This record gives sequence, structure tokens and C-alpha cells, in this order.
Amino acid sequence: MQLDHYSSKFNPKKFPVTLVCCDVSNAPNIGSLLRVSDAFGITKVYFCGTDIPIGRRMKKTSRSTENSVDFEKRSSADELIEQLKEDNFMLIALEITSKSVKLNSVKVNNHRPIALIIGSENHGISDEISNKCDLTTHIEMYGTNSSMNVSHATAIALHHLIEQLH
Repeated sequence: MQLDHYSSKFNPKKFPVTLVCCDVSNAPNIGSLLRVSDAFGITKVYFCGTDIPIGRRMKKTSRSTENSVDFEKRSSADELIEQLKEDNFMLIALEITSKSVKLNSVKVNNHRPIALIIGSENHGISDEISNKCDLTTHIEMYGTNSSMNVSHATAIALHHLIEQLH
């Protein structure tokens, strides 16, 4: 018998992982990012940019997780990235570049908190932000497309990181 969210026996837990969303501006993607952050016990989510729609369309996708996930809006990611760096976060950019490594080769541990940096739906992460990160990783894909939806890619990356921390 399929269990629903009232009968599931999941033990709520938070992991030392922060999600930094740079210029993600599609309301359903924002809702999906909150939902996946709740599912994986992410400590905090930052939505950085000038057009972050937190409204009815976002809430429809988030399924009320905006009430259980600690999130904050920032006008820019620059100061936040610098602060996370000072706080000894391991900064991981999720972006396919000429220097990115396969996600399945990324190893993390409980000794440093992690900030997963994701970029906008159309332009990804800026070189300026990417260059401040400790590493850049990508999801190896086998089809003809070179990208996937930002919330789907984030879910895959968070699963990989949380499995190592669990």
C-alpha cells in the first residue's frame, strides 16, 4: 500500500547544506526548489536577484514547503558568497563548464558546511560567481540536450551530497 505524507515514517533531519539560487526567476521553479529543499533537509535557501516571484504560482508548486523551509531573498549573491566563504563553507557550483567535474566524483564530509550554488534558467551561473567557488560540478547526461531543468538538476545534486552526509 502506498503511504501518504501523514503515514510515512520519515525522520525529519537538517543537513549542513545551504542552497544559493542566483537569478532563478520562474515561480514554479522556485516552488520546486523549496519542495526539494524540504525533502532533503536543507538548512537554508537563498534566492538572489531582483525578480524573485514569491506568490500564488510559486506556492502551488511548493505544496506549502515555503512554511517549513528557511529561505531568504537577497538582491545579489556577491556579498552572500563572500560571507559563506568567510564562514568556511565549501562552495560548489552546479554548472557544466570546461573545468567542471562529474557530480559522481564529488566527495564531501561533515567537516565543512556546503553551499550549492545554482544559476538562472537561461544563463546559469556567472563566471564571477563560479570563479569564487571551490569547485564546479556537472551532471553527466547521455541524451542530445546539454541541460536540464534547474529544479531537477538541483534535486539530483542534493541527493548526491546528502547521501554522503547521511
